[in-house]
Amino acid sequence: MIKRAKQNYPLQKLIMELKKKSIDEKSAIWKRVAIDLEKPSRQRRIINLSRIDAFCKDNETIIVPGKVLADGDLNKKVNIAAFSFSKSAKDKILQSKCSLMTIEELMKKGMKSSELRIIG
Repeated sequence: MIKRAKQNYPLQKLIMELKKKSIDEKSAIWKRVAIDLEKPSRQRRIINLSRIDAFCKDNETIIVPGKVLADGDLNKKVNIAAFSFSKSAKDKILQSKCSLMTIEELMKKGMKSSELRIIG
């Protein structure tokens, strides 16, 4: 079986940036997110809003190294950073007055790794 290289160049770039940030800041959380994003798409995390609402606290910043789906409701105010969001999940998140961002935007914010949590 021939192993082919991934063709998703923005994803490859993000993985490289995450690994570099992990080395620069000596923080394992960015390396963990990079490793999770390196997995094949069928093995990446898929999280529903109900799961985020059940396991997160108010004003917490969550990283989802995968996709956020719209099943369930958000009753807590959380900041969600993910690789991708479904259209209906984006709408529900914005209606609940929570903030959503990409993982790249979160990296540029310069938050401490102790303020972040990976969910999945």
